[in-house]
Amino acid sequence: MFQRRNHPEQSNMEAAPSRIRPLFASGLIAWGLVTLAGCSVAPLPDLKPPVPETWRNAPAGVAPPSADLRGWWQALGDPELNALIDRALQSNLEVAQAAERMRAARILNRHSHDPYLPSLHGRTNDVIDPDTTASYFVAGFDAVWELPLFGAWQSTKRLSQGQLDGVNAAVRGAQVSLVAEVTRRWVELRSAQQQARLLTAIRDSLREKLRLLKVRQELGLAPPAEVARAQAELSHAQAALSEPLQTINSSAQQLAVLLGQPEPDPQWLQPGEQPRLGDWQLTSAPADMLRARPEIATAEADVLRAAGELGISRADIYPHIGIGSSVQWSANIAANHKVHTGEAIYSTGPIIDVPLFDWGQRVANAHAKDHELKAAVLAYRQAVLQGVAEAETAMGDLAQLRDREQATVQAAEAVQTNLNAQRKRTELKLSSPLELQDSLIEGHKAALDVVSAVAARDLAYVALYKALGGAPMPNTPLPEGTN
Repeated sequence: MFQRRNHPEQSNMEAAPSRIRPLFASGLIAWGLVTLAGCSVAPLPDLKPPVPETWRNAPAGVAPPSADLRGWWQALGDPELNALIDRALQSNLEVAQAAERMRAARILNRHSHDPYLPSLHGRTNDVIDPDTTASYFVAGFDAVWELPLFGAWQSTKRLSQGQLDGVNAAVRGAQVSLVAEVTRRWVELRSAQQQARLLTAIRDSLREKLRLLKVRQELGLAPPAEVARAQAELSHAQAALSEPLQTINSSAQQLAVLLGQPEPDPQWLQPGEQPRLGDWQLTSAPADMLRARPEIATAEADVLRAAGELGISRADIYPHIGIGSSVQWSANIAANHKVHTGEAIYSTGPIIDVPLFDWGQRVANAHAKDHELKAAVLAYRQAVLQGVAEAETAMGDLAQLRDREQATVQAAEAVQTNLNAQRKRTELKLSSPLELQDSLIEGHKAALDVVSAVAARDLAYVALYKALGGAPMPNTPLPEGTN
C-alpha cells in the first residue's frame, strides 16, 4: 500500500489552492461512483442434481412423503442398541473432534467481515537522524479502513459460510458414520454370538454322532470310512467355531472404541438376542432423503467456498482502496540527554494499492479459481450420482435379502417339523439315536442359515439409511460443550 509518511519534525504540508479542491473532490466522487458500480459479485452456479424422478428399486405404487430419519435404528427392536447409540453420540471422540472444528468455524464466521471494518493500531518507533546528531522516539496511532469493493464483501461471506457449512456437514457425517458403525458392530456381535451357540451345538451333536458310530464300528455295524468321515466333520465344525469367536472379540473391541472407552462392557460378551428387522419393509422412498446425505452437503459447501475464493481473486485484480489516518508524537533526544517534545502530527487520506504489473499473477489466480469452481460443481454432481447409486443398490439388496430371510425361515420351520417327528420316532424306538443326531445337526444348520440371513438383512438396512444420510437430525445433542 502506498501511504504518506511524515518525518517526526516535518511540518504539515501547505494547503492546495482553493480552485484545485472542487476539481479534486469532483474527480474523487466520480471515481467512487464508477468503483461502486463494479461492486457486484458473480451469481452462484445453479446446482441441478441429477436425481431420478422415481427410485428404480423402490416398491411400486408408493407415495413419496417427507423424509424423517430420526431413530431409524429403533426398527431393529433392541433397547440395548438404542442405549449404545445414545452413549456413543455423547462420548465418541471423532464426533467430539468434528464438534470442536465446528466451534472454531463458527467463531471465525462471526468475524469474516472484520478485515473490511476500520482498524486502529498503536505503535512506537525510534528514528535516528541521518546526520547522527539527534535521535527521535515516535509514538502514535494509525487507523485504516479498506473498502470491500468489487464484490469482496459478498465473496468473503461466501467463503466463510462455505467453510462453516463444510464443518457442519462434517459433524453430521461423523454422526452418520458413528450410528451406522455402532449398529453394524452390534448386529455382528449379537449375530456372531448366536452363530457360536449354534456351531457349538453342531459340534456337540457331531461329537455324539462320532461316539455312536465308534460303538457301531466295535459291533461291526459301521465301516471305518464312515467313522473317519464323522471325525472330519467334527474337525471342520471345531474350526468353523473360531470365526464367530473372532468376530465377537473384534466387534466388542470396536464398540469400545466407538464409545470412547478402552475396554468393552462385560455385558456385551454375554450372549443376547439377535437384533431383527422383523416385518419391517420399505414403504416409502422419497428422493429428498438424499438431501440429508453428508457427502452431498459437503460438496455443496465446497461449491460455495470455491465461489467465494473466485470472487476474492477477481476483486484482487482491481485496486484496493481504503481510507487511512494517523496521529504521531515525537521526542527529540539530544546528545546532552535532554528531551525536546515536538507537536503532534496528524494526517489523513486515501490508501490505494494499484496492481500495475505482476506478470499476470492475479489474473492467472482468478482463472485458476474459476476452474476450481467448475471442478467443485462437477464434484457436487458426482456426489449426488454416488448417493443415488448407493441408495438404489441398498434398496435392491434389502428387497432381495427380505425374500432370502423369509425362505430360510420357511426352510428352518420345515426342518424343525422333521426334527420333532424324528424325536417322536426315537422315543417310540422306531428310529436310532444316530438318525436323531443327524436331524439335530440339520436343524442347527437351518437355524444357522436363518441367523446369517437376518444379519445380512439387518446390515443391508444399515447400509440403506447410511446411503440416505440417516443419522439423527441436526437437533440431536452434540457432546458436552458444543455451542
